[in-house]
Amino acid sequence: MKIGMITDSLGNLSFDAMLKASAELKLETLEFACGNWSSAPHLKLDRMLESEKVRKEFKAKVKDHGLEIAALNCSGNQLAPGDYGKQHDEVVRKTFKLAKLMGIPRVVMMSGLPGGPGDANPNWIITAWPPEATKALNWQWDKIAIPYWKKLSKLGKDCGIDKICIEIHGGQLVYNTETMAKLRDAAGDNVGANYDPSHMMWMGGEPLTGIRKLGEAIFYVHAKDTRIDRQNADPNTLLETKTNARVRDRSWNYVTLGYGHNESWWRDFVSLLAQVGYDDVLSIEHEDLAMSPMEGMRRSVELLERVIIREVVH
Repeated sequence: MKIGMITDSLGNLSFDAMLKASAELKLETLEFACGNWSSAPHLKLDRMLESEKVRKEFKAKVKDHGLEIAALNCSGNQLAPGDYGKQHDEVVRKTFKLAKLMGIPRVVMMSGLPGGPGDANPNWIITAWPPEATKALNWQWDKIAIPYWKKLSKLGKDCGIDKICIEIHGGQLVYNTETMAKLRDAAGDNVGANYDPSHMMWMGGEPLTGIRKLGEAIFYVHAKDTRIDRQNADPNTLLETKTNARVRDRSWNYVTLGYGHNESWWRDFVSLLAQVGYDDVLSIEHEDLAMSPMEGMRRSVELLERVIIREVVH
């Protein structure tokens, strides 16, 4: 296994400063966001697509710092109704094209979330009642998501992308292991999971139990933690609409590794990944608003260094 980072974790730094910091942290890989929900502070998608020279210089700088490019990321909602979804889909397709040009066989993204029939906005349906909810959910899958993903899976293969890594995330059509398996069955074997345990945590699941269910369908891993604040959660549930900036008031928050779940939990997490044959990147995603990015990254790397399995037996 290797320790990496999605570079938005140090999005406050310039490209050169981020590379220097990554080398100082002794990271091995980097995951670059290309747009959509990221401002893509370190990669300018159109410029990279237009110029082979720019692409070569980009790759050379990464290599000069002893780093590898693990993946490109285009997380957004390409299934949203109207122009918003079309704009995000355009970034997805450009990212796939860039991955082909750069020989990067892995792209991280989300499943997307359609509206219901006639909706102007995405609609996350997570209850079976009232009855029209089930009808709308079936429509989202059968009429929008599955046709889209069958085509995108083929595009991925045409671009040499072996692994389209879908982040299992609340507010998306794929938000748990069952929905991940459903999309993979429909779209193809180059569609799998970006397994980020932090999202299952705040939805009330136990990510350790999902690892064996997904098995070889785990294509990539985001290392991110969540802390449940029982004082806020118990009377209000884990359904949370307060903005992320309201850290003290929320039922849960994303935190630095080890500040939501202890080292023993992360040791179990890594061990179970190894048991299903995952021998790849643990990509840190720092979103802890109570700790500076550099301190959060340092502490996260320190924890992973203690629990990571460097030589997985296949």
